[in-house]
Amino acid sequence: MAVNLLDFDLEGLAAWCEGLGEKRYRAVQLFRWIHQKGARSFGQMTDLAKSLRDKLETAAELRPLVLLAEQASADGTVKWLFDVGGGNAIETVFIPEADRGTLCVSSQAGCAVGCRFCHTGHQGFSRNLSTGEIVGQLWFAEQRLRERLDLTAGERAIDNVVMMGMGEPLQNYAALVPALRTMLDDHGYGLSRRRVTVSTSGMAQMIDRLAEDCPVALAVSLHAPDNALRDRLVPLNRKHDLDELLAACRRYLRAAPRDFITFEYCLLDGVNDSDAQAHALVRLVQGLPCKFNLIPFNPFPGSGLGRSPAVRVAAFARVLQDAGIVTTIRRTRGDDIAAACGQLAGEVQDRTGARDRLARRRLIEIAGAGGAA
Repeated sequence: MAVNLLDFDLEGLAAWCEGLGEKRYRAVQLFRWIHQKGARSFGQMTDLAKSLRDKLETAAELRPLVLLAEQASADGTVKWLFDVGGGNAIETVFIPEADRGTLCVSSQAGCAVGCRFCHTGHQGFSRNLSTGEIVGQLWFAEQRLRERLDLTAGERAIDNVVMMGMGEPLQNYAALVPALRTMLDDHGYGLSRRRVTVSTSGMAQMIDRLAEDCPVALAVSLHAPDNALRDRLVPLNRKHDLDELLAACRRYLRAAPRDFITFEYCLLDGVNDSDAQAHALVRLVQGLPCKFNLIPFNPFPGSGLGRSPAVRVAAFARVLQDAGIVTTIRRTRGDDIAAACGQLAGEVQDRTGARDRLARRRLIEIAGAGGAA
């Protein structure tokens, strides 16, 4: 099977080209054609020697993702559904802002973490995406938007990438890092390390690895001020508890392109949104440079959870702000096309039985609540 050149960062492509008997500068030219110019065929790469183009036609391909559907929100948000084979589909979201264009990228078909408030986790997990499938989301979106917005050759539609789509990025580390390097490379998309964010539910050891291999902005899905509640909301906490996670965050700051960690906190009515819990959060992160991004919960069938009222969200934010912590309330975008935070679902073949496990856990919680009453 021909090699998909979207699977390579520049170093990987240079090594592969060397195997064809080509010099490094040929790999740089090829990399630019793919990622800066969005070439769809080797015939378009007019400054490559014909002998190299002939080799590429035989040994390689540019394998884009297969688009299944596109939806546009009233607020300008766009969601794409891609077929990744085996009965699996993933979703990618573009969020236009006044000062930037942000692409929310998926790293897995489904998610194995199973956070209570996330629709993706309730769909189950099938497999990791390849580097080419991760980068392919940016490759497709950039070309699609450039054509739509009639941008010139030097203009970019996307200048901010967040690994906050379907999946836990750090569980797909081997494919993630080359994808990040392609996004950052000046011969690729040339994104700033401050403008590429990896969001994790708390894989402490992998946070340390990311600091060594490819430090970018870091967002951590926190969602609770204590281990007992976080165990219920974010099952990964049972393996990497808050002490371990926050220690990893402190270490990450030594290499991070920003001087703070972003904590994502999804507010759930009557679960994690009290003033007392806000004060507990302040104590938890004391001495750790950070900002909080409070996320209104986006309900979905079977979650058994509700969105905190706006007045409660504002009160929770005020406690954090009064303690001197920079705190924002995320504006819901694309909720009319199920493109908002926690809503991405796609379609996956649940080979791990995650749906059944989550359903059983929910029944146990309901039974326990009934007994307590």
